[in-house]
Amino acid sequence: MIVALIDSGLGMLPTSARLRLRRPDLDLILALDPDGAPWGPKSGRWVIDRVLATVKLTLDRGADVIVLPCNTASVTALEHVREFVGPQVPVIGTVPAIKPAAAACESVAVWATEATTASRYQADLIERFGNGSSVVAVACHGLADAIDLGEREAATAAIVSAVARTPEDVGGVVLGCTHYPLMADEIAEKLPTGVRLFDSAEAVASQTLRRIDALGRPSTGKGRVEVLLSGRPGRLPPSAEVFPAGRLLSEGNTQPS
Repeated sequence: MIVALIDSGLGMLPTSARLRLRRPDLDLILALDPDGAPWGPKSGRWVIDRVLATVKLTLDRGADVIVLPCNTASVTALEHVREFVGPQVPVIGTVPAIKPAAAACESVAVWATEATTASRYQADLIERFGNGSSVVAVACHGLADAIDLGEREAATAAIVSAVARTPEDVGGVVLGCTHYPLMADEIAEKLPTGVRLFDSAEAVASQTLRRIDALGRPSTGKGRVEVLLSGRPGRLPPSAEVFPAGRLLSEGNTQPS
């Protein structure tokens, strides 16, 4: 059983690490796109074509399940991927954890990239799942980029800036970019005591495992981690090893071939 995770950068690591911890036997393909990153500012058609080309490549390499642990890819290309692969291949997307946060907290801040914060997509999610809570959007300028580069000091500075623009009375913060959980400890440390963090990585990993079980096929593997860098076999970038999730996944990274 091979699970392919597709994202432009390190935002795939939180979900990938959870799969690794819960099912260390699964073989993973981590398909990053350093040549095309970041995807957020690109046109929708460009993202769709890029994601579909990567999906085809992972299928050719034996992928049984496709995961898009990326908000941009999920919003833009998820339905196109499902149409492309057909019903026999499970495809799991990502949605910011606004619904569980709003159900648990009366006041919520949604941290996301500038593009996502300004998007109609996020506004619709807040409208649909706000559950009567007070929900404010906070753009985290430069945080995802700093994480991709493994620059913890720059990431911490971006976190401090976001905290300063987050209402003091919020009960929960939604990590609305899949990169942000890599800095969850630092985010929690900078926020007021008692503020809860919500991210989608655990839910995406759980849904992936449910879909694997539903296939009813043998799902054991050798625990290999194959990395593709814009389609080329490679290794996770050095910046990944700044984070525990990256170090965990690097341990199983097979040699490029």
